[in-house]
Amino acid sequence: MLRSRTAATHWRTATTPTGPRAALAVTDELTTRAAEADRLRHSAVERAGYQADLARRRYLAVDPDNRLVADSLEADWNTALRELNDATDIYNKAKAAGTTALDDTQRARITTLASNFPALWNDPNTPVRERKRLVRLLVTDVTLIRAEQITAHVRLRGGQEHTLVLPVPLASWQIRQTPAEVVTAVDQLLDDHTDGQIAEILTARGHVSGTGQPLRATIVRRIRDAYHLRSHPQRLADLGLVSLREMSRRLDVNPQTIKKWRDDGLLTGRIANGKGEYFYHLPSPDFTRPRIGRPAA
Repeated sequence: MLRSRTAATHWRTATTPTGPRAALAVTDELTTRAAEADRLRHSAVERAGYQADLARRRYLAVDPDNRLVADSLEADWNTALRELNDATDIYNKAKAAGTTALDDTQRARITTLASNFPALWNDPNTPVRERKRLVRLLVTDVTLIRAEQITAHVRLRGGQEHTLVLPVPLASWQIRQTPAEVVTAVDQLLDDHTDGQIAEILTARGHVSGTGQPLRATIVRRIRDAYHLRSHPQRLADLGLVSLREMSRRLDVNPQTIKKWRDDGLLTGRIANGKGEYFYHLPSPDFTRPRIGRPAA
């Protein structure tokens, strides 16, 4: 679908040189349509009048003593008269509304509108349905070719042909796509921060998601998954750090003991996720285990 601003720019180029011809074509088209509508309404009145006259003659020709047939024919005559009145009322209202033909004032207004097509098209007060009517009145046909770009060959009623070249509109997923700078920042921050910390840092920098939502840990995780970014724990593991369970296995002690040694400064580690879990640096070969249990008497 052509974007209104871009389309209006091209329409300005396409319609200005042939404004009088386009206006005349529009006027002729409206006049033809109005005349055709008037002819159809007038034909409806004539048909209704013929049916009413036929029903009248049938009623007058029936034997008055045959009341059953006479009553039926009288009902048909009344129905035909109502249809004639309805058709006549529609025709008269259409003539009173001035839709049967275009006078000089109307033709002048149409000429002005056709000459100022871009202004009318871009006017926020012009309803979409009216824009569609304007296009139908001004354009004979359009041929669209979609490749790397959209090429539209437009033929106007004034006889002019014009070619528009427009970019292919973005798909819905592309419109909602996370900005590239946010993805880059997430990738850089994952070396030292958890998903929740990254969300807070980027929010403080004024960044939002592709849909305009505030960044949260869950959104950062989805960004990681979508762009195949290694998580913070994976990056800690790449640096040689190990999880609590792995450290407990290697030192053959209870996980709670590992936590106590960390609190006592005997082991060091880094926060791995939003749950407060740590990944630990492996102790040096000369690491001395504290005595576990009661001290000797």
